[in-house]
Order: sequence, then C-alpha cells, then structure tokens
Amino acid sequence: MGVKRKAAAAILLLLLCLGSLWLHGGLDYQWDSCLKGYNQINKDQLHQLSNSSEADETKGPPVLSLCPGQTFQVSVLVSHLLAARAYTSDVLLQPYLSSWDELVKFMESLGPMVSLISNEIETKTTIIRQLALLSERSPEAEVGPDMHSRNSENSQTGEKNYFRVSQGRGAYNSVRSMIWMELKQGIVDFNQQTDSGCRTLLRLHRALLWLKLFLQKLAETPTSGRLRSPSDLCREAYQSTLSHYHTWFVRRAAELAFIALPERGFFFRLVCVQNQEELSEVLTRVVDAIGEIYDRTQKALEENKMLDLP
Repeated sequence: MGVKRKAAAAILLLLLCLGSLWLHGGLDYQWDSCLKGYNQINKDQLHQLSNSSEADETKGPPVLSLCPGQTFQVSVLVSHLLAARAYTSDVLLQPYLSSWDELVKFMESLGPMVSLISNEIETKTTIIRQLALLSERSPEAEVGPDMHSRNSENSQTGEKNYFRVSQGRGAYNSVRSMIWMELKQGIVDFNQQTDSGCRTLLRLHRALLWLKLFLQKLAETPTSGRLRSPSDLCREAYQSTLSHYHTWFVRRAAELAFIALPERGFFFRLVCVQNQEELSEVLTRVVDAIGEIYDRTQKALEENKMLDLP
C-alpha cells in the first residue's frame, strides 16, 4: 500500500473514531484514548509520513523506514529535524531537543567511550528543558516582537506587532523567542559563564556541527581508493570543530574515544542499508536536515553576537 493510500486509511480511521465518540456524547473525554489507539495502529506509517512530507509532494527520495532492532532510528531523527523548522529562519526548541535525544542514541550506539560525550549533551538539553518548565509557570506570557517578519509594523498605529506564545510553550518555544527573552531579562552574560539557555544552546550548536561534519564525511564515496575508517573521519571532524573550544586534556580524551569507533559495516546495520551507496543516500538526507537547522541557529546567534559566549 502506497503512502498516500495509507494516509487516506489513517484519516478514515480517525473520522470513524470521532464519529463513534460523538454518537456516545463523550468526544472531549474520549479524545486521548482514540489517539492512543490510532497511534498504536499507525506507529510505523506516521514516522514515514512525517519524515517524507516534502518528498511526497515533489516525488523526491524514498521514505525512510524504521530500522528493526535498533535504538537509534534515523527516520525519527529526520522527522524531528523537519518539525523543528519554524517560519523561514527560526527553530522550534521542543523538536530541536528531541533531535538531540535521537543523536544521543546514535552516539551511545558507538560504544562506551563516545557515550561519555553524549552524557554531556544530555546535561545541556536538560538545562534548556528545565528553563522552559520554569518559563511556563511564569504569569508573563508576552514574549517579544514578531521576529519572524521583517515588516512587523502595524500600518495604523506604527507599533510593533507583538505575539503571545500559546499556553504551555512559554518564552522557550523557539530559538529566537528564547534569545529575545533572555536578552530582555538580562539572563545572558557576555563576560562570564552562566547556565543561560543561550549559552547552553551555543554548546549544543557547536556539537551539532561536529556531528554534521562527521556524517557528511561518512557519506562520501571516493572515486578511487578505499573507504576511510569512521575513526579517522570522526577525529578529523572533531579537529575541525569542537577541538577549538577544548583544553589539551579534553582533546586527547576525545581522540582516544574515537579510536574505539566501530568499522563502517556497523553503520550499514545501524541504519539498515546494504552498502556504501545506500548509506550515502540516507546520511545525505540527514546532513541536509541538520544543515538547515544549524544554519538557522547560526544566523540567530550571530545576529545577537552570541557566537563567543563564555
């Protein structure tokens, strides 16, 4: 059954479910149970639909499927990355952090040495999530000017068009709303280390570039000669990115961890492909999705002079 037919079947199932609940007079009360049943039945196809919406419209690359037996799921990662895009230049923090959850699983799959690095990543994502929870409890809902539009002036009053974040999302709804709020409230310190969301985001942002470059190198297929080892590729990606911000001791420890990386065949199994050509196709899609999120975050941080926060 094709993706479009699956989508139609899913919509029909939802309509039948809603109709049944309406007849029994308990639509609001029964809504959650309906969705739970729907999600359980359509778990696999929902992952396929969410990471391939653009591909369906343009008849692009095939849908990424779930990979049986693996904790890390490349299809889930791509779904979160696509969901993180907001407007033309912003990044939604919830799916962004969910993307990191999946990338942590990727790093943990590479062995105990690399999982030490993933522990630090989890610490960073936890900080932003805790800040978001605190923000949700704040009675002040107004976040700031609509930074998604260059022309946010009201033609009648000449005042900036302010937006309000919907209930339960707070100022940490997106990268730009977080930056605006933390600057307004003086949470960001440009001279000393703090646990601000912006500083924490910058650390995640740098790590994302390292992973992006590593996956990009892993996807490359040389025209001649043998494929290089993932260990060498990961070390090169690190030396070009994160190593610039680490002490000598941390650099040595990281490079020792990369020596223990599994061989290329492991990555074939990790994303359920048979050869380098298929791996290249899958990883290129991942790298493209990461690249867009990285570029949007880079622009937001650069515009606010936050690329060198201590």
